[in-house]
Amino acid sequence: MLQISVEDSEIGPGEAHRWHLVPLTGADGPAPRRMTGYNQAKHFTVAQYAQSVDDPIRSYVAASFELAGRVDLDALAAALLQLVRRHEVLRAVYQPLAGDLGCEVLTPDEVALKHVYGGPLETSEQVTRHLQEAFQEVDTLSWPLITMGAVVRPESTTVWFSCDHLVTDGLSTAIAINDVTTAYRNLTSVGPALPTAPAAPAAPAAVAVAVDATAGAARQPWSYLEFSRTQRRANRAMRADDARLDHWRAFRDRNGGLFPRFPLDLGVRPGQLYAPVASTERLLAAHQVEEFGTVCRDLGGRLSMGLLGSLALALRQLGGPAVYRGLMPFNERGRGVYAESMGWFINTLPIEFPVGPGAGLGDVLADAQDAYAQVRAHAEVHFVKAWKLLAPAEYATLRYWPYAVNFFSYIDCRRLPGADRHAAQQARMHVWVSGCNGILHWLHRTDDGLFVNTIHADTPQARDVNRALLDGFARVLTEPLRT
Repeated sequence: MLQISVEDSEIGPGEAHRWHLVPLTGADGPAPRRMTGYNQAKHFTVAQYAQSVDDPIRSYVAASFELAGRVDLDALAAALLQLVRRHEVLRAVYQPLAGDLGCEVLTPDEVALKHVYGGPLETSEQVTRHLQEAFQEVDTLSWPLITMGAVVRPESTTVWFSCDHLVTDGLSTAIAINDVTTAYRNLTSVGPALPTAPAAPAAPAAVAVAVDATAGAARQPWSYLEFSRTQRRANRAMRADDARLDHWRAFRDRNGGLFPRFPLDLGVRPGQLYAPVASTERLLAAHQVEEFGTVCRDLGGRLSMGLLGSLALALRQLGGPAVYRGLMPFNERGRGVYAESMGWFINTLPIEFPVGPGAGLGDVLADAQDAYAQVRAHAEVHFVKAWKLLAPAEYATLRYWPYAVNFFSYIDCRRLPGADRHAAQQARMHVWVSGCNGILHWLHRTDDGLFVNTIHADTPQARDVNRALLDGFARVLTEPLRT
């Protein structure tokens, strides 16, 4: 699954269709109030405050993928409805509490889809504009938090959906693609025959799709909201002097704050957001990633830590510090009951290790590996909880990161649900933010190699730094392959 901006996706023209999630009338009412996740509570509160000062910050996590052949619109609608019915987090109606966030959940039978025919999109440029507008319709403060649609052609169909970050993360994107694809295949050719939805209209009139899309489906995944309740209860009694915060406290003291600064000057002004610049490029071919992974294993480390160590070396060569400090996301699903659940299952944790003068990959890999083990040992404390306890003033006032923050993310997309179909489906994830004050790199591995999706502030200096850093990073990665 490639992470790429929708502007670079080159999706062909076709007929536009939309499905809007709607609550069914006459329902008995939502279930009792549920607990939301740490990420969700902070994200919602930030959106509320930004709206109150007329400084909205918008973002989305979207996806698109291809269905070959002539599409069955009824089956596709049923598959999309099944996605929402399978995952509670998509059916939740979020309500602010005093300094927190709660939610009530509509049952699977209390939601339906309303189909709207959007007419022809005659050029790829029109498709891009259509998707840009549709993706941005999701709003943290408004329900629903997912929007879905398709661009239909006689020989193939591009299916898409967009979610607010409140209900999703990057891994959820692959889970959702796999859920929709599996349900569609079951409804059309592979699985047992299932009840079908009413025929989709051929005109702009809107109708509700309410079908038994859960029949014959896989077991219901465990809910992110249940995970959040368990996590919150485990940390309910935590105070600022809790020993579980020692790792965060020590990092804060050495770093001078909870947020590690991006170590190179990007030419951004404090407190200002800039238009985002997005790009995706391949850093290593597939065989080169294999060779680099072998080098890392021979040195006693993991591929992911070899990538982090190489990035630290590239920063050092451009004038970065002798100690790498950054934040890295951790997937909290594990391999158990939450493995295929949608939600914001991400903790963000600090990592630091030395990058001495003249250090090589072997030196930084060993230190990065040790640092990673330290981080994992303290992963039970969520970043938002640590932030609230250790920097309460910042927590209450910050609407976005205070400055350009050093951030490292890597995911092996070949291990995601449904990855064996990603290449044939042209599965893509699209991440967008309305404003940026730094530089973000998302490294991801596919069957075609190692790619980096970048979003950075639109300043001349940020453009130059990003280019120099990625070129230097590529040189560091390929050096051990040459020798």
